[in-house]
Amino acid sequence: MARYSAGTVDCPGSPKSVRIVVVGDKGTGKSSLIVAAASDSFPPNVPPVLPDTNLPLEFFPDGVPVTIVDTSSRPEDREMVAEELRNADAVVLTYDCDRPETLQGLTTYWLPELRRLEVKVPIIVAGCKLDLRDDNNPVSLEQVMSPIMHQFREIETCIECSALKQLQAQEVFYYAQKTVLHPTGPLFDQESQSLKPRCVRALKRIFILCDHDRDGALSEAELNDFQVKCFNAPLQPSEIEGVKRVVQEKLPEGVNERGLTVTGFLFLHALFIEKGRLETTWTVLRKFGYNNDIRLADELLPPSLFKRAPDQSVELTDVAIDFLKGMYVLFDDDGDNNLRPQEIEDLFSTAPESPWTEAPYVDAAEKTALGGLSFDAFLSLWSLMTLLEPARSVEHLIYIGFPGDPSSAIRLTRRRRLDRKKQQCERKVFQCFVFGPNNAGKSALLNCFLGRSYADNAGSTADERYAVNMVDESGGAKKTLVMREMPEDGAKGLFSSKESLAACDIAVFVYDSADESSWKTATELLVEVATHGEATGYEVPCLMVSAKDDLDSFPISIQESTRVTQDMGIEPPVSISSKLGDFNNLFRKILTAAQHPHLSIPETEAGKSRKHYNRLINRSLMAVSIGAAAVVVGLAAYRVYAARKSTSA
Repeated sequence: MARYSAGTVDCPGSPKSVRIVVVGDKGTGKSSLIVAAASDSFPPNVPPVLPDTNLPLEFFPDGVPVTIVDTSSRPEDREMVAEELRNADAVVLTYDCDRPETLQGLTTYWLPELRRLEVKVPIIVAGCKLDLRDDNNPVSLEQVMSPIMHQFREIETCIECSALKQLQAQEVFYYAQKTVLHPTGPLFDQESQSLKPRCVRALKRIFILCDHDRDGALSEAELNDFQVKCFNAPLQPSEIEGVKRVVQEKLPEGVNERGLTVTGFLFLHALFIEKGRLETTWTVLRKFGYNNDIRLADELLPPSLFKRAPDQSVELTDVAIDFLKGMYVLFDDDGDNNLRPQEIEDLFSTAPESPWTEAPYVDAAEKTALGGLSFDAFLSLWSLMTLLEPARSVEHLIYIGFPGDPSSAIRLTRRRRLDRKKQQCERKVFQCFVFGPNNAGKSALLNCFLGRSYADNAGSTADERYAVNMVDESGGAKKTLVMREMPEDGAKGLFSSKESLAACDIAVFVYDSADESSWKTATELLVEVATHGEATGYEVPCLMVSAKDDLDSFPISIQESTRVTQDMGIEPPVSISSKLGDFNNLFRKILTAAQHPHLSIPETEAGKSRKHYNRLINRSLMAVSIGAAAVVVGLAAYRVYAARKSTSA
């Protein structure tokens, strides 16, 4: 299988050019090697440092332009060399075959220096001036380089060459280019001699996409379609039989009566790589949109798709939700509305990794009694990822098989500022910022929002966290509510950015009803949010929450909280007790307030004064306008009167 052909340069994710930087000790033959490779001749005189050398497109079979950068060996030029190394796609590191001290310099200076600079590109070690080595004392390249390669695993390959004899000079740069276009590292683990997990996941996705009838095997027709897509040429029946025979001999379960199984497909690619045919596997990956990191190429997810104003957010479309419903049903094997952790891992087995195993997604949704996700929780998590990382959300939709255009999976909401002006909103996902001092009950509130009992609460957290769930509306429909807990220290840093409240649909301020200092801190945070909103134009509805209602309130608690909320023009605090499970319908109240973005917006004294001042100015301007209009009308009337009087005279 797989007659390799060039031409993957036009595929998404393929490197469009290769920049090779040549470094090494003085006098090791860097410049001579470059000239010999580019001109097929040995230069009698070369300058200390060559200008950049551009190889023509047809120089190597892949048709990718190559630029070779020569570097200075002078100590005073090391910062310049470091800058070139940071921009390299590959590094050729030279030593002189006739000078052992230059070989030693690889391990004492150059390779440690590349690590210090964090140069994470393929390295080719080139032993130059092979023609000068003493033939009476032959040393094999493997014998010389094996211990060095064992110590520095970033070395891709080693090669000896001679610019004078035109021996393997071009091969040095061919291998350097090849390590960029077809790197081993992302695909294959040399120690275990096996495909790397991310490569397995990508190839599994490709297999599923090519298995049109979903029978778990690639038939002859499906193998041919795959071959034509990747290599622009069909397989002959005898070639297909040959492929199946090779797999069956080594791995019986790799072939069944229907065709090549996914196990056999993976085995074939491991075989290609072991035999040095990395270009075959890379051609397949490129044709299906993968880049060198074995992720979908940027071209498939253009930034323009996600461009939005700060107060706009991104939501899943009905098309994407219907697709996710189908995937949930497909992977919920027993149909119990409980996607178990293993089933979630199976769902994402065609993605580079599961996106929900780390913050902010891990433990952000309600779990079933069996530790899985209901469909509502599953969709809530996906909505959270779409809100926070829309590109990552669409990327993972594609990984699990979304068949449509990426743009059909998401929609931009209307700007929040316009929602306030129109006094309504059409969002399906609302984000609530939860402010409050430490130990006020914020974490307990979020945990209970996720259906966890008060006894399960692990106490407060100093980190920002998210909780997401569906909330029933009064009419029976559901909306998604995202609760973002703001640590007390983090809240203060939030106001350093003008757009920090742009993504907020409603702010909630939680305080401990038994602690007067907790109330004061929550009030200060409310004033800060209101002030920031008035100054930036990103005003948000606000709600106060009196937590720990099971405890005795501090003196004058109710009178003071009622006075403050009335003065600022918002609803009185909602009393709750996480311990007793009494939430006073809080989450629906939060949702209702968020759906009416023009109401419950707090006003500071400065804001009221500014608004009053603006009204006075507007009235003055109106009076001036009316006065001016009266003068104009009066003048016009006088002119008419004067004209008539003149005529009658």
